[in-house]
Amino acid sequence: MPIGFLLLAWLANILSLAVADWIFGSVHIGHWWPLLLGAAVLGIANTVVKPIITVLTLPLVIATLGLGLFVINVGMLALAEWIAPDFSIDGFWTYVGATIVVWLCNSILHGAFGLKDGKHAVASRLAT
Repeated sequence: MPIGFLLLAWLANILSLAVADWIFGSVHIGHWWPLLLGAAVLGIANTVVKPIITVLTLPLVIATLGLGLFVINVGMLALAEWIAPDFSIDGFWTYVGATIVVWLCNSILHGAFGLKDGKHAVASRLAT
């Protein structure tokens, strides 16, 4: 995995969390350090922890027709909030809304950066 891909994915997480902070009054991200750390934790959690939890809860994910994956995404955001200092999300519905915003922003940014479907167009240019 090229370093450019990782940096762009981290940048996408940073921007996604910043948008969630801007939209929701119940999402509080202190300054730059909590934003950078929260985005890194979210990226690592989505890369390492999420696949493990998805496999372990696969029957539940299938039984809920994929809704269980959304619950896992809420959990990954909660993990980032728990680890990063000065980063808090207040209320269940704020978690739900923030998860949707982070997912939507990440989808748009990954598409714009060429990070979707194994296409590392922009990332490969940055790595060289």
